[in-house]
Amino acid sequence: MEIKVILYILITPVIIWAADSIDINKIFKKNRIYQATFLYVVFVLSLAYLTVNFLYDFFTYARFI
Repeated sequence: MEIKVILYILITPVIIWAADSIDINKIFKKNRIYQATFLYVVFVLSLAYLTVNFLYDFFTYARFI
């Protein structure tokens, strides 16, 4: 199994746990549940992608130094 897949499996629940503390419904108008949920999912996936790529690049380049 590729290391990035393992990192995604480990990092995504942590990102979801951390993003759970944000009350994103206060940003939206009333009865906009689907838009808020969609933004939450996009936010979590984007943050997980950026975090995994950062950690992967960091550990890859640290090995060569």
